[in-house]
Amino acid sequence: MNDRSIVRTPQAGGQGTWVDAYLPENQLAAYQGNQQRLIDVPAIRGILFRQRWLIAVVVAAAGILGLVWTMMATPMYEARSSVRIEPYGAFIVEGQDVEQATPSNQIYDMLQTQLGIITSRALATTVAEDLNLGERYDLLGADIDESRPPNLTDGEWRQAKQNMAAGILHGSVSAELPDRNWIIQIAYRSQDPAIAAEMANAYAAAFAASDTRQSLASNEYAQEYLREQIERTRQRLQEAEQAANAYARANGLILQTTTSEDGEAGATLTSTNLSNINARVAAAQAARIEAEQRWRSIQNLPTSQLAEVQSNPLLQGLVAERTAKQAELVSLRQRYLDGHPQVATLLAQIETLDRQIEQSGNDIKAAARTEYTVARNQELALQAELASATGATMAEQDRQVEYGVLEREAQALRDQLQTLLNRFNQVSSATNVQSGTVNLLDHAIVPASPYSPNLMRNLAVALALGLACAAALALLREILDNRIRSFEEVEDRIGLPFLGHTPYVRSEDIESAEANTYSPLMEAYASIRSTIDFNLPREGAVIQLTSSQPGEGKSTTAMILAELFAGHGRKTLLVDGDLRRPSLGRMIDGERPEKGIMEVLDGQADLPSVVVKGHNENLDILVSGTRASNPGEVLASRRFHEFVDACRQEYSLVIFDSSPMLGLADSPMLAQAVDGTIFVVEANRAQISQVRNAIKRLRTSGGHPVGAILTKYRSLEAGHTYDYQYAYYHYGEAK
Repeated sequence: MNDRSIVRTPQAGGQGTWVDAYLPENQLAAYQGNQQRLIDVPAIRGILFRQRWLIAVVVAAAGILGLVWTMMATPMYEARSSVRIEPYGAFIVEGQDVEQATPSNQIYDMLQTQLGIITSRALATTVAEDLNLGERYDLLGADIDESRPPNLTDGEWRQAKQNMAAGILHGSVSAELPDRNWIIQIAYRSQDPAIAAEMANAYAAAFAASDTRQSLASNEYAQEYLREQIERTRQRLQEAEQAANAYARANGLILQTTTSEDGEAGATLTSTNLSNINARVAAAQAARIEAEQRWRSIQNLPTSQLAEVQSNPLLQGLVAERTAKQAELVSLRQRYLDGHPQVATLLAQIETLDRQIEQSGNDIKAAARTEYTVARNQELALQAELASATGATMAEQDRQVEYGVLEREAQALRDQLQTLLNRFNQVSSATNVQSGTVNLLDHAIVPASPYSPNLMRNLAVALALGLACAAALALLREILDNRIRSFEEVEDRIGLPFLGHTPYVRSEDIESAEANTYSPLMEAYASIRSTIDFNLPREGAVIQLTSSQPGEGKSTTAMILAELFAGHGRKTLLVDGDLRRPSLGRMIDGERPEKGIMEVLDGQADLPSVVVKGHNENLDILVSGTRASNPGEVLASRRFHEFVDACRQEYSLVIFDSSPMLGLADSPMLAQAVDGTIFVVEANRAQISQVRNAIKRLRTSGGHPVGAILTKYRSLEAGHTYDYQYAYYHYGEAK
């Protein structure tokens, strides 16, 4: 059994009977968790039943107060006007969007802001000033001047009345948040329906006008701000341009007036000169290379092979003439010798032509060489000039960096000034144009009937508040009340095994219930007897019945259980162990015996001579007899223990009806002599703390508590239905 635990559960088929069930540890945790998670409906139902009169009285009182308040309340009228909100505005010209349109994810915040504006003190003051409500006696009251403080001037008193009117407006107006639309309802409440409609319309008009004023004020503020910024920017631009010009003059920077495609100013004269020289150097270098290549290609060629010679008409004429002379010379040599004058003449002419042709070719070569030389010299000269211009330009670049900073600052100010001028023109054109963010939609009409007081609503509110108050009071009473009401609390809050419970029976009905074997009372005691019998030895068992306080049904329980045990064949002795206030003698039919347990303990009588027979032949009853002077010493004496041992030998079961446990030493002393003690606990009366203290005292004295019996149980008080208690006991009876 190390891996199992005991759980007390209802027995199947029976009401009010509990048995022990053994569950493994893993199932026990789940079982306990389910028990804690379930809503304790019977406990709630029990609280409602126990506190029913409190709840009924509080709720009824709340309803009566609500009815009285409704009948005595002054009728109030409510008028409503409405305005339409355009969060994105209606921009007619550029410049109306000084305040940007509201983002879609902030529409709700914007509408909430509009509601705050409507219900603000500032708008109430505006409405009061627009309508001059400080002089309206229908709003302030006809006797308002009678409350004028003596130390106020006329002007101060008018302002004070204006403030009072604004306060009345501020406390009487309300606005409702729109639901899936942009239409705000403005409600005004007053005792006068005409004033309610007038003020609702005045609020709507003032709210729309305030939006227009705010828009115009925003544009005027924007104009003034832009005007200041333009003047400041213009002054800064002038200073920046003067600083740039002064720097250029001081450093000899001369800029061209042209502007490049990217918007930047043109280069200086020095940089332009460098660019021109660089272009001329490149051209001279190309010309030199061309001249050099031409010269080198013709310097070693024969004159006749020169392209210029071949393409020159004059030279071609000389060549043709020389060819003709040579042909004529060949013809003459066929007839004459070289010394002939005609031959000599032709030879001289041919030589002259050769010299002319050679001289012309040489001139052409000389011209090419001269052209090459000139191109080379020009290149060298331009390269020297380029080196000089490059040095000057590099020196100027250092100065131009600072000038560029000044010029860029000036250009930024020019752009900024242009932007400000454009924006100023836009705002100026939109100054007198209304944006239309707030527009009037519906005007308020004079209400025909009051909205308050509303009888049904007031009663509903009063009943709801009454229920809440009643619930709080009922809960407080339940928290302060720690009485035992149900048999579940016996184990959960006291910690004793539950042996059974008996139903509540009126005192005048107990005898008839005992006489009927099938009555709910006797059926309950029969179930308790079987449970006790299951846990007691068959022979020589001695038990004690006690309670925490008197009057819990202990003696009645002892008498009935003794008769039931005797009826089942067990020889039973019922002993009145309450030596201070004995009660068994009064419960015996017939004449009360004069001798009892005290005479037996003193040796004045033996047990068989003083016992009284009960209704069953197996039942003997022993009363207390003579009143003991010190019951505690008697129960703790050796003679009493010997008496108990003797009874064990004679009877199968001995039951002691003892005194209450608290405040007396009798029951703790008696508990040391018996096998076990059964606590009798009266439902709806016994305090949990008292029962716990009684059990603690019993255990401290060495006693052994067997379990508890819950008497006078009322199912409705515990939160159970009537059938929960009585269905089992009436099983089989005709309806």
